[in-house]
Amino acid sequence: MKNARVALIHDWLTGRRGGEKVLEVLAEIFPAAPIYTLFHFPGSQIPEIEKRVIRTSFLQGMPALRRHYRWYLPLFPLAAESFDLQGFDLVVSSSHCAAKGIIPKPEALHVSYIHSPVRYAWNQYAAYFGPGKLGFPAKYIVPPMIHGLRNWDVTSAARVDRFIANSRAVASRIEKYYRRPAEVVHPPVDTEFFVPPDSGPERKYFLAVTALVPYKRIDLAVAACNLGKFPLKVVGDGPEMRSLRAAAGPTVEFLGSVSGDDLRRLYQEAIAYLLPGEEDFGISAVESQACGTPVIALARGGALETVRPGETGLLFEEPTPVALAAVLDKCRGLNFNKASLCAHARTFSRDGFKAKMETRLAALWREFKEPR
Repeated sequence: MKNARVALIHDWLTGRRGGEKVLEVLAEIFPAAPIYTLFHFPGSQIPEIEKRVIRTSFLQGMPALRRHYRWYLPLFPLAAESFDLQGFDLVVSSSHCAAKGIIPKPEALHVSYIHSPVRYAWNQYAAYFGPGKLGFPAKYIVPPMIHGLRNWDVTSAARVDRFIANSRAVASRIEKYYRRPAEVVHPPVDTEFFVPPDSGPERKYFLAVTALVPYKRIDLAVAACNLGKFPLKVVGDGPEMRSLRAAAGPTVEFLGSVSGDDLRRLYQEAIAYLLPGEEDFGISAVESQACGTPVIALARGGALETVRPGETGLLFEEPTPVALAAVLDKCRGLNFNKASLCAHARTFSRDGFKAKMETRLAALWREFKEPR
């Protein structure tokens, strides 16, 4: 890859979540590569990303973009296809929506790291747009729009040469929806920063750190904590904030955006971290384990790869308030081994992810350049 002209593609840069942490490592691997993204909110990323060459699409200038970028979903495919990538030999996309749909030149290698096929078009459609979710006229507009997005999503998958998935759960979706194989490289967790406290804290609350969107099922966590009067702290923001606040009882607290040392301290002092929805992987759950805090998760998706029942947390089978409340109550009477939690978390380290991606991308590049 030494002489390859490389471009990095990412859906959008509006905050720093799991996908952006993957992009940060890819940017380290390719320090000269420009970043193409549908739109970018300046100041939303770490300085190492902000100082890079960032090229945005025509969506960057759209009205009310910062508050309502989801309104422009029908234009995302067009925006991704609008990038001129003819000057690049290797294109690496980081995608959960449209980034994988770029159009590389015929002679280029396109490797796509998939966080998930478009969730609200496929496996999480009902969570976003199911019965009772849409009013008039959205219930007549959204279904055909999503149908068109699905068609484009499948068609654009043909422009990807090799897929890398962030979990076995996501690899199975890629196989199901795109009919393509994908190898698995779990995403990075900063196990150098997220560490246990020097002394054992008094653990008083359960914790969730997430975007407040339907598929995360924070409504389930709120309902379970209301039911059992369990203390819950919720970190994050999103379109569900208003409805979740309205449903929350007196033991539930919403903290908004928290990062850095404050976030680490919240992990360290929690009874357990809650993962009530089906996650693609769940970086926050591993960050919690790195801080010596167990995880309570729905027994689906990425949690089956990140949580060892009885050793690093507990799983519950049914996504109901009663089932989750029962596990929360059980967890309060258990002691988890901090060393086991930390050791398990270190298997998902940032350095390990970087080494695996460097090795795999170099191998794919050599394979691609071999005479045919």
